[in-house]
Amino acid sequence: MRLKTPPASFLLKKAAGLTPVGKRNRAKGSLKPGREVAGTITVAQVRKIAESKMKDLNANSVEAAMQIILGSAKSCGIEVKG
Repeated sequence: MRLKTPPASFLLKKAAGLTPVGKRNRAKGSLKPGREVAGTITVAQVRKIAESKMKDLNANSVEAAMQIILGSAKSCGIEVKG
């Protein structure tokens, strides 16, 4: 049995420093992604997340993995600066 890395959305919300809410005490992204920004992260943080998720993603390079992570960030309402 192989353990996988945490979901990209979890790592993104943790990097953005979003506060846990709700009865499960988990961080939430934006309720209206694309219109409201829940938090911001840097390109360096995206690269770090992409490198850690590389073995679980269907990508051949770190740049391709970064594009996948950027898509996840957009769907969570997290803005990438830099």
